[in-house]
Amino acid sequence: MTPRPAELEKIPQRATGLKRILYIVVGIVCVALAVVGALLPGIPTTPWVLLASYCFARSSARLDRWLRNAPIFGKLIRDWNQYHGVDRRLKIRVVCFVVVVVSLSITFSPLPDWVKVVIGFWAIIGICTILFVVPTIKRV
Repeated sequence: MTPRPAELEKIPQRATGLKRILYIVVGIVCVALAVVGALLPGIPTTPWVLLASYCFARSSARLDRWLRNAPIFGKLIRDWNQYHGVDRRLKIRVVCFVVVVVSLSITFSPLPDWVKVVIGFWAIIGICTILFVVPTIKRV
């Protein structure tokens, strides 16, 4: 995928008043969910980061800048905005992490078997989404 020229990047109109506050609150909640998702399998990270970026871009230049420069999530947002995809190496790491953690959880947890099947099912759905739905960046 080729990067989009900077002039095509639209800077959204910043909201004001109650709408601005709502965008900020939703953005902060999304960042919190993204952090939880980065630590726990079964909870996605990427959609929450992108939604937080969307909210901050429409509400607060400072929070938008903070998220785009964040060491963990910044590259993900820049890649998504520039290439509309996720780096192949990140996809591989995420899939490996999910497989290891879910396998350990299913193997060593005292949960009922039906819960383990549900966890495994959702892990497979998540992995398929990462692999087949989220676009992969082709680096040149």
